[in-house]
Amino acid sequence: MLNRENFTGPWAGLPVAWTDDDVFDEETYRTDVARTCEAGVPGVYCGGTTGEFYAMEFDEFQRASVAMVEECRAHNVPSMVGCTATYTLGAMRRAEWAAQIGASAIQVALPFWMQVGEEQVVPFFREVARASGGMPFSIYETMRAKKALTLAQHRAIVEAVPTYVMVKANVGTIGAEPDGCQSLSEFVNVFVGETRWPELGPRGAVGCCSAMVYWNPRLVLELWELLQQQRWDELEQRTAKLKALHEFLAGHFAAKGFTDTAYDRMGGRAGGFLKTSLRSRGPYPSATLDDVERLRQWYAENLPEMLQQ
Repeated sequence: MLNRENFTGPWAGLPVAWTDDDVFDEETYRTDVARTCEAGVPGVYCGGTTGEFYAMEFDEFQRASVAMVEECRAHNVPSMVGCTATYTLGAMRRAEWAAQIGASAIQVALPFWMQVGEEQVVPFFREVARASGGMPFSIYETMRAKKALTLAQHRAIVEAVPTYVMVKANVGTIGAEPDGCQSLSEFVNVFVGETRWPELGPRGAVGCCSAMVYWNPRLVLELWELLQQQRWDELEQRTAKLKALHEFLAGHFAAKGFTDTAYDRMGGRAGGFLKTSLRSRGPYPSATLDDVERLRQWYAENLPEMLQQ
């Protein structure tokens, strides 16, 4: 049972493999999940932004989540199913499915098409949690939902959903700021990006929902060890290289309109760890093999430890 003691570390949010015909490639996806588990990650999840929850039919969501949960169970690794939808019933239906297939936890963001009113925030999370049958619960807090939760709202959610264990805090939310992270970490685990660990680890951050961990598992798991050992100066030095990588990605690929999944497919392939396809579901653009090679060249010149040996 996941709790605040063990729901920590860099959890891998893998992209879903699609064939050239835009059909779920279950064999490749299972291979990627299994290999990620074997690399020693603390957990794997599906149904996040990189996992393209917003571009899946429900039957595809079911097949992908079953494949992930089964591979994780075979490797004794916890699994989390993202249950975000544009309406309460849709999120509840996904949460019920996650419980049925034996996932270890669920994650859900606020509905994002129309902004959720203040009075509906806590009831929304309570209803989704109830549909899961009381599974460990995490919130994907993102400004894509057009609302940042207050500290008081997070406290109210904990009161309404005692299994609320973790929040994925993104830019613009209180958990992504030092004081907010410290306050939130008093009652819920705060996940932030790896490059924020040197700043927010001392303020209570204990993990991340990670893409980088399947770009190169060894590198990110080493960073996780430094966080656990509170070796902040060394962690700062190591993550500075990742910040340079992010700057390169923004400078060379942002103009192409890449979404999270395009970056993460490219990154996972460039390092040599993932076998997933480069295809992103339309209308969003996909990375190309030329893009992968450009990133691989940058790795060789600037961050060779990202390349799999």
